[in-house]
Amino acid sequence: MLTEQDIEHFKQMLLKKRREIIGDVNEMENESLKKSRLDASGDLSSMPIHMADIGTDNYEQEFALELMDSERKLFRKIDDALQRIEDGTYGICQGSGKPIAKTRLEAIPWARYSVEYAQMIEQGHAPE
Repeated sequence: MLTEQDIEHFKQMLLKKRREIIGDVNEMENESLKKSRLDASGDLSSMPIHMADIGTDNYEQEFALELMDSERKLFRKIDDALQRIEDGTYGICQGSGKPIAKTRLEAIPWARYSVEYAQMIEQGHAPE
């Protein structure tokens, strides 16, 4: 069972990761906007000269969008974990109702399931 100190520790970990994600997403959005402004201003020096350059630019933009989507999903998981702290259900497996090991929470503080239950989900033996 988690102590109040444990819960406060995990809450701080979650809040720290949440701040990191906000910073990462803002930085990616600013970089994307900066590129868009250069393109909109007609700055020819930033225009790709070769088709391969256009492909690279498209790949980088798509990669950034996927990364932002991944960060947003993690952000939601962190918010859900913070809500579980508020509800008093943090550290309890949402599938089995058993405590989640501290070592798992140290590695993945937003974990919803115990290792055993997560493995059952992966193997198709339990619903998510």
